[in-house]
Amino acid sequence: MYKMRESWTDERLDDFRDEVNRRFDEVDRQFGKVDHRFDKVDAELHRVNDRLDGLHRILIFTVLSLMSATLAGYAAMIALIVTRT
Repeated sequence: MYKMRESWTDERLDDFRDEVNRRFDEVDRQFGKVDHRFDKVDAELHRVNDRLDGLHRILIFTVLSLMSATLAGYAAMIALIVTRT
């Protein structure tokens, strides 16, 4: 098993500091890649959002058209009933 040393020399502390800095630099690079991926996901979500907005407009137009046609049909039926009596 590894036995820890009791004393740290200045050289060992410098080596340790350099190793820690190297590892944090690697972590920073990895986060840079993650940020780039999030930018791609954000762009893709924006496209999906635009498509859903278009679908929303089409659905509203369809519902309004069907409601108008239904109301026009009822108005025509009422007009036929009134004119026949």
